[in-house]
Amino acid sequence: MSDTLRDQLLGLGFKAAPKPERKPERKPERKPDARRDGRPGNKPQGARPPAKPGDAARPPREGDAARRAPHGKGRPGSGARPGQGQNPGQGKPRSREDIDLAKAYAIRAQKEKDDRIEAERVKQEEARLRREAKAKLDVLLEGKALNDAAAEIARHFNYGGKIKRIYVTAEQLKALNAGELGVLQQNGRYLLVTAAVLDEAEAVFAPSVALRVDPNATAEEDPYADPAYQVPDDLVW
Repeated sequence: MSDTLRDQLLGLGFKAAPKPERKPERKPERKPDARRDGRPGNKPQGARPPAKPGDAARPPREGDAARRAPHGKGRPGSGARPGQGQNPGQGKPRSREDIDLAKAYAIRAQKEKDDRIEAERVKQEEARLRREAKAKLDVLLEGKALNDAAAEIARHFNYGGKIKRIYVTAEQLKALNAGELGVLQQNGRYLLVTAAVLDEAEAVFAPSVALRVDPNATAEEDPYADPAYQVPDDLVW
């Protein structure tokens, strides 16, 4: 009814109808759901959202069946991955070049090992022969040393790259420089022996020969032959 008609009716004596009293709205009480775990925001397990209008009418799209299929079945790319079904650690097959290179490394490593073993064997064999030769030399030199405890003349000589000396008498020095006597090294000692014993010792263990004088040698070849020749003590080992 328009305001103009309402004013006319009020002017004729009609009263306006009283407005109904509005009661306060009461919110419905929420009953606890037995399926809830008591934490706010959790939805019941297994609950599905209500279907929206038009879902049933929507035609299935391509790929829906694959997405609904179990993992690994019916999904694109769900086939066996490369390497699956093979033994662990089995990778790309090695090429012929890799195999040949591995064989070359193995052969070289084996050769180096064999060389080390052979070198050690030779070293041990030489040590054994040296021990046996020294033992024979000890037997040969028993009672054949001519060293005189009263000798006072120092006869110097070069042995092993160092200057050594042996004390002899005047007669022994003359015979030594004439090649009739010689000097042998035995267990750190220097023994004066005859030329014949010197030859036998050289045949048994050549490194034991410390001094063999050539009577025809010049003074430059054997500078220590002169008994007047003196060597400073700090040069003698």
